[in-house]
Amino acid sequence: MRTDRLQREYGVELRWTVFPLHPETPEEGTKLSELFAGRAEQIEAMQARLRRLAAAEGVALGERTHTYNSRRAQELGKWAEVQGKGAPFRGAVYRAFFVEGRNIALVDELAGIAGEIGLFADEARTALAAGSYGAAVDADWQRAAELGVTAVPTHLCAGRRLVGFADFDDFVRLIRKG
Repeated sequence: MRTDRLQREYGVELRWTVFPLHPETPEEGTKLSELFAGRAEQIEAMQARLRRLAAAEGVALGERTHTYNSRRAQELGKWAEVQGKGAPFRGAVYRAFFVEGRNIALVDELAGIAGEIGLFADEARTALAAGSYGAAVDADWQRAAELGVTAVPTHLCAGRRLVGFADFDDFVRLIRKG
């Protein structure tokens, strides 16, 4: 991914902050055609652009038909960070959602993803049931609001922002201006 390359080539230190994109989405998800009702051509154009950018960066991207509520995935991501597996978890959730179209709102799905990266699925379920990382996600949502983040991904550097799935050269320009 571009962010991995930025870290390797430029020594960029990343701080991940989660964001409430469509927090009203029900557990079963929402069809993209419903989310973008009356704008089907925008969905097709957006997905075509994302596929081109992803292919240029060597990033896998599947055909999505739904969006799912990511709150539980965000909470479990905070738990995975504490376990020393934040990056592998983020990667696995990305693949599950953006490549495989899996419903990342479901506890069993998330526990399975945790298991796929070497974490204990039962411990993942326990962390979610206890809501142990809800406050950490709430704090991130508050930080995102304070920073004026309205879309994902948003990358910030020295008060400037880059929004969306951007080319690597755009990231380089962002960090070099800092």
